Amino acid sequence: MLVSAMNTTRAGRPALTRPDGTPLRVLVVDDDPDLAEVLTGALRYEGWEVRAAGDGASAVAGARELLPDAVVLDVMLPDTDGFAVLRRLHEVKPDVCVLFLTARDAVEDRIAGITAGGDDYVTKPFSLEEVVARLRGLLRRAGMTRHLEEGPRLTVGDLAMDEEAREVTRAGDLIELSPTEFELLRFLMRNPRRVLSKAQILDRVWSYDFGGRAHVVELYISYLRKKIDAGREPMIHTVRGSGYVLKPVTR
Repeated sequence: MLVSAMNTTRAGRPALTRPDGTPLRVLVVDDDPDLAEVLTGALRYEGWEVRAAGDGASAVAGARELLPDAVVLDVMLPDTDGFAVLRRLHEVKPDVCVLFLTARDAVEDRIAGITAGGDDYVTKPFSLEEVVARLRGLLRRAGMTRHLEEGPRLTVGDLAMDEEAREVTRAGDLIELSPTEFELLRFLMRNPRRVLSKAQILDRVWSYDFGGRAHVVELYISYLRKKIDAGREPMIHTVRGSGYVLKPVTR
């Protein structure tokens, strides 16, 4: 038996979504159809959007369609190994979180998984509770989640926004923002790790058609940086020729 039963009550465990409130997306890749079915069922029970793939080729194709936030990836697949699949997945979505599954528990195998770019490693047999808990932890640390029961709250790394109270903190320190700065930061926080063009920002924050108003975005980005990043590791980054991206600080 590869998997032990999971407590189905979820008592005291807050639901997680993406920062924009939509379900987290998870791709399960395992050539054992019974195990894949059990895993997808457990993750759907969390309220997440889940797809399954049984080999490397279908995993890459599924990732292109789903653009998952996380992948549960078996190391041993019928057409290739999980490490090769991981390299292809990172081409599709560089910031995807990856949890390796394997029957091999040697230290060198764990090191190989992490070195290949995996975020965590679970050996078979495992409990469904452990897989869910590991995924939740990975997604939180990556700054990709929002706690539903916290209400209208966005979190990216140590930056937090209470949309209802219109309060912003970084590492617990309150940050005062103007209404426009608040709306700009909210748009960035709802799209963490995603490069947003000046045209997208103008359309969403100011409802402007793009055309000669790029300086407005540049000006307010500079205002935000002085308040969000001053004296701290920067979170707001310029991608030359493309736009801006908000990223949690990695330690």
